[in-house]
Amino acid sequence: MRKSIRKLLTAVFALVLIATVAAVFIYRTIPTQNTALTHFDTIIVLGTPANPDGTPSPEQRERTLEGVREFKAGIAPHLILTGGPAHNQFVEAHVMAVLAIAQGVPPGAVIEEGKAQNTIQNIFYSEHIMAQHDWTSAEVVSSPSHLPRTALILEHFPLQWSTHAAPWPSEYSLWQNAAHCAVEAEYCLRLRMFGFPRSRFLPHPA
Repeated sequence: MRKSIRKLLTAVFALVLIATVAAVFIYRTIPTQNTALTHFDTIIVLGTPANPDGTPSPEQRERTLEGVREFKAGIAPHLILTGGPAHNQFVEAHVMAVLAIAQGVPPGAVIEEGKAQNTIQNIFYSEHIMAQHDWTSAEVVSSPSHLPRTALILEHFPLQWSTHAAPWPSEYSLWQNAAHCAVEAEYCLRLRMFGFPRSRFLPHPA
């Protein structure tokens, strides 16, 4: 009986180890861009929930401020801030837009996309905005852990794109950063194994 239990535990451990190695390998080898462009039609800043009081959360703040820095550096003349009220009543795009404008970005350069409920919809709705303006290239800004999954999604859209990491919030510990990466690595493994869940996440046609 004990030998059977040991064999079972060994098999489970081996499967977990293989899955972990596969997830890390996939996560760390996902392309970060599909173009050599250094200037783009727009910068897309991906949303994440605001604080319960409506102020920017740490990751939301850092993503927005990095988008502002890239805008001021001349990487693109427009900012698309994307994210709806996905996890509380506050529209992520609007919270980020208020911060970006307060940092000196002209209101005319800021576009709010306030419907997206997840990362796939962030890209889906942003690509629609770009098509309306005949824009074809974008630098996409998000947290370091989030960008590999974002790149897997971007591969399915007819855009020239490059990802760009915002700094980790100073409030986060190394363990928090590692936990974020672990969650995203598992998500990327599932995307590679089971494909792009377009029908589940994109809005149904009216």
